[in-house]
Amino acid sequence: MDRDTAEYAVEGMTCAHCTAAVAEEVAAVPGVRDVEVDLESGALRVHGDGVDRAAVAAAVAEAGYTLR
Repeated sequence: MDRDTAEYAVEGMTCAHCTAAVAEEVAAVPGVRDVEVDLESGALRVHGDGVDRAAVAAAVAEAGYTLR
């Protein structure tokens, strides 16, 4: 089974709670197997199978942040 990794940038995160909220919402997206969020750089790394960018953007928005 193919395993894809996609990298994004998230705007607006300022603390560990922010990164946890983003990780929790993105982890619920269908196909996502693992999520890494780096507060300092704003990087979001999503590991999964056929994960839709629009779904990741919607999950980030649900957490209160913006996907770039």
